[in-house]
Amino acid sequence: MDFKMSYMAEEWSLKMPKGLDLEVSHHPVTMKSVVNLIIAMERLKTSNSEPVLSTDFQDENLLSIMLESIVEEHSVIERKGAPPQFTSRDEIECTVTDSQKRSLVLVESSMELHAVMLQGGSDDRKVHLNMSTYAHPTPIAETRPVALGIKGTNLYLSCHEDDDKPTLHLEEVTDKNSLSRISAESDMVRFLFYKRDTGLSISSLMSVRCPNWYISTAQDDDQVVEVCQETAPRYRSFNIQRQS
Repeated sequence: MDFKMSYMAEEWSLKMPKGLDLEVSHHPVTMKSVVNLIIAMERLKTSNSEPVLSTDFQDENLLSIMLESIVEEHSVIERKGAPPQFTSRDEIECTVTDSQKRSLVLVESSMELHAVMLQGGSDDRKVHLNMSTYAHPTPIAETRPVALGIKGTNLYLSCHEDDDKPTLHLEEVTDKNSLSRISAESDMVRFLFYKRDTGLSISSLMSVRCPNWYISTAQDDDQVVEVCQETAPRYRSFNIQRQS
């Protein structure tokens, strides 16, 4: 660097007007300083705004030219908007049966939901769900995000991966206000499902966290409710009846 700076000083000294000299400091300089110096010298060489050959050319003139050549740094800070959010709108009480007319029953010993064909007089075993609907930050045609909680409990259905496989769970939510607004980038989307209506009160429920995985029931009676893909031999359509 010392050799290059000395060479530049010598070269530009030959081009300086009579009575002026160029001195290059040996103090550490930045690349910005070098660029500013080169630009200033180029403007000095080509400038027609000052009689550079005049003996009246003063240090102030040189300083003015160099200040006009300063390269300014601008810091660009990228501002990201707030992540999109699912916002709760309302909540309704409903009952759910699968396409085989089996009701959802809570098995407390295993904390699972089973699809069971209930006999007369056992309707009290049927689970009632509180279904909260949400406004979607980027709406998808014919779908509505919902959260499904078991009435009278703090239990909500959720879907997330266990050993890289999506699974359905019942999770306790102690602070229900945490479900009023759910960031699309947060782990809380595991509680959301896309409800798609395919007929009168007939709907499918696809996980928001695990796309293309649906709440489903088995072919046999009294089996656990799980999530599956469309190709699985399980029932994915439900009759969701609003309760007054």
